Amino acid sequence: MGMRFTVLSSGSTGNATVVDNGEIKLLIDVGFSAKKMELLMKERELEASSIDAILVTHEHSDHIKGLGALARKYDLPIYANEKTWEELDRQIGVIAEGNKRVMETGGIEEFGTLRAESFGISHDAAEPVGYCFYEGEQKLSVVTDLGYMSEKVKEKITDSDSLVLETNHDVDMLRVGHYPWSIKRRILGDKGHLSNEAAGEALCDVLTHKTKSVYMAHLSRDHNLMDLARLTVNNIVQERAPEAKQLRLMDTYFDRSTKWDVLDSE
Repeated sequence: MGMRFTVLSSGSTGNATVVDNGEIKLLIDVGFSAKKMELLMKERELEASSIDAILVTHEHSDHIKGLGALARKYDLPIYANEKTWEELDRQIGVIAEGNKRVMETGGIEEFGTLRAESFGISHDAAEPVGYCFYEGEQKLSVVTDLGYMSEKVKEKITDSDSLVLETNHDVDMLRVGHYPWSIKRRILGDKGHLSNEAAGEALCDVLTHKTKSVYMAHLSRDHNLMDLARLTVNNIVQERAPEAKQLRLMDTYFDRSTKWDVLDSE
């Protein structure tokens, strides 16, 4: 089958993604209650009991809301770096020692033939990370919650078959929005969130002939629109990277899952 994935849900209120190679199923983040996670997985004919491990990007509530409850209910191992574990221990309740797995930033874990590699990103969390997943020659990158796209991050995610990439906000919508300036400054800062424009510009540096799709993720419900995100990113990519004209820009949803994307399909 190769590798496939579904973004169970993504946005300012919660985030979760499943990666599956036919033998191993990995869950990236648990940003909803355990009950909601079960419902989202059933949309894609998944049972929570079939998950083999959970990988955590960082400790903010929209990524770990149901982490403790889901891990305890199904006896699931959780992978995170040490600094993130320090924060998780204060937030998610008791986890069986055998299920507390340390995956240092930059580390690689092998789950059968499915490999997961973490890399550091810039966000206002203890030690936030993104992930690349490899199955044979296939590569999927999942990177959200970053204030800016560093050269190191670009190097890691270049040549992906597909990316789940943050397009959090439209800068103009955010600037005139109702948030206090202190929060706006945080979102716009180097440890905040990636704007539509910044995502489009970063894509131009990482797209190759291999890249077939980009899932626009973690959209703000107050300061973005999916149509606007898609238009902004598409305009930048078409102008600066015309060789990527076959690229598919895909929606994600705050209340439902995306269809399975099989990376070895044409």
